Amino acid sequence: MRTFDLTPLYRSTVGFDRVFDLLDTMGKADTSGYPPYNIERIDENDYRITLAVAGFGEDELDMELHENTLTVTGNRSEPDDNRTFLHQGIAGRSFQRRFQLAEHVEVAGASLVNGLLNIDLRREIPESAKPRKISISGGEARNVKVLKDADAA
Repeated sequence: MRTFDLTPLYRSTVGFDRVFDLLDTMGKADTSGYPPYNIERIDENDYRITLAVAGFGEDELDMELHENTLTVTGNRSEPDDNRTFLHQGIAGRSFQRRFQLAEHVEVAGASLVNGLLNIDLRREIPESAKPRKISISGGEARNVKVLKDADAA
C-alpha cells in the first residue's frame, strides 16, 4: 500500500487536522479481519454496525466513544484448562476494533443477540447546521434607471 507524506499540507492549512488524521489512520487500518463485521444503512440517518462475537458475553465486551472514534473491545475471561479440543474452529481471542464516525453521528444503543453485537447509530444534525431557506424580499428599486428606446441609442 502507498503511504503519503501529509507534512506539506499541515504547514499550509489551518483547521484540517481531523481530515489529515483520518487519512493517516486509513493507511494504518487493522487488517486482521477479526471479528468480522457488517456496516449497514438503515435509512437516511440511521446506521447499524454488526460484529460477530460468538462466545463473548456482555461482561466481556466494552464500547467507548472518544472524539468520533468508536472502539469495541472484547476481552475473554480465562479459558478452562480442563478442556481438550480435537478441533478448535471458533476464534475466541481478545480483540479491539475501531470505527471512525462522522460528525453528528451518535451511538443510539447496542444489543447482544445470538452472538451478534448490534450497535445502532443515529446522525442528528443540529438545527444550526441544517440547510435553511432564505427569503428574498422584493424591495424598491431606487437606484435602477429604466431607459426608454429613445434614450438607449
